[in-house]
Amino acid sequence: MNAPTPSAAPRTPGPTLATQLHWTAQCVLAVEQGRSLSDVLPQVPSALRPGVQALTFATLRQLGAARAVGRRLVQRMPAPPVAALLHSALALLLDDAQGQRYQAHTLVDQAVEAAKAARGTRMQAGFLNACLRRFLREREALCAGLDADPVARWNHPLWWVERVRRDHPEHWEALLDANNQPGPMALRVNRRHVTRDDYRQTLQAAGLAAEPVGDDGLVLAAPQPVDRLPGFARGHCSVQDSAAQLAAGLLLDGRDWPDHARVLDACAAPGGKTAHLLERADVDMLALDVDPKRCERIHDNLRRLGLATEVQCADAAQTAVWWDGRPFDAILLDAPCTASGIVRRHPDVRWLRRATDVDQLVAIQRQLLDALWPLLRPGGRLVYCTCSVFKAEGADQVAAFLGRHTDAVLLPSPGHLRPGNVGAAGEFPDNVPGGYDGFFYARIDKAGP
Repeated sequence: MNAPTPSAAPRTPGPTLATQLHWTAQCVLAVEQGRSLSDVLPQVPSALRPGVQALTFATLRQLGAARAVGRRLVQRMPAPPVAALLHSALALLLDDAQGQRYQAHTLVDQAVEAAKAARGTRMQAGFLNACLRRFLREREALCAGLDADPVARWNHPLWWVERVRRDHPEHWEALLDANNQPGPMALRVNRRHVTRDDYRQTLQAAGLAAEPVGDDGLVLAAPQPVDRLPGFARGHCSVQDSAAQLAAGLLLDGRDWPDHARVLDACAAPGGKTAHLLERADVDMLALDVDPKRCERIHDNLRRLGLATEVQCADAAQTAVWWDGRPFDAILLDAPCTASGIVRRHPDVRWLRRATDVDQLVAIQRQLLDALWPLLRPGGRLVYCTCSVFKAEGADQVAAFLGRHTDAVLLPSPGHLRPGNVGAAGEFPDNVPGGYDGFFYARIDKAGP
């Protein structure tokens, strides 16, 4: 008698779309109330987090249009939790990529189920159902003329659209469009552990295709969880955008530095650029950050990579508190900024920032530049960078700095890198797979012997 064939273990059902939409709406509501997704997403149950993050990112990339359609659907917007669920569902219905993943009627049905299941929205499930089914019936009419509304067309706040248009008159439309596309996943290979070519072959053996970029970078053909990256836990690579990987070379290359040159990484957290400098050169490094928790992240990242350096928790501008009086050979100032260049990866940034933030951050950047410049020895180098596309935080800031300091010499520098290689030309930037994040770099030498 033949032995019975063992039956397959029953599959554990995955989270329903309704459950994911509930958490997506919670994340969108938190952003609308001024909270960063970096703080909110860790509160989502771990099994749901990847799907919720994908849906939340897609929603925030269509939020301007979703809000505009919502205003056409209802005379009076419902309570914030209901409005967040409505906006989330509308954004996903407006997003063609998501529409291919979920049928429109499925999205509507599951959004209504999400409303029924939550205390703050269940009384409005019928209202939500009516709104979304009306949208399916009248989509063409409800979307007519949305392109005339800049916020709905570009899915950025109006002040942001106007500033980008003024700063980048030839490329503003392409720049805003690039912001609404996901950025590629780039890796920085730790040259102290493995060569880039060898690590690329290791990735290929694991079924992961990647293209080289810059001196140490690889751009993956498709994003991956870090636990799928061979050797990640052993420090063989780090996740770092191609634009951020330019900093170390701009600071170190083209100069004969003394042995164990003194290098300051001001505003260093979470430590990606600190680590890259230590991977490339034997330098006497001081890494500063004003936030104790972020300083712990620097330590954690360095430990994984097998690196170590001095880390201090201090305000870089308050030099009397932390500086020992010995000048630095090189200073990297990755200054606090609006983060307007990394919207591809952080789509919440555009909805969190206010126009007044720009002037406040420009003042902080100026204070840092003026405070740190006297700490650089004559003949030394400072690299100033921000992950911003706003010229007030980049080209205009550096022009003003050069006007105040006659001993500052601007060297050939990337200047403003636009997201997705928009308008790229010349030596900087190179044509990298998937393009850079939006960044600004200025390489400045101090006149001297």
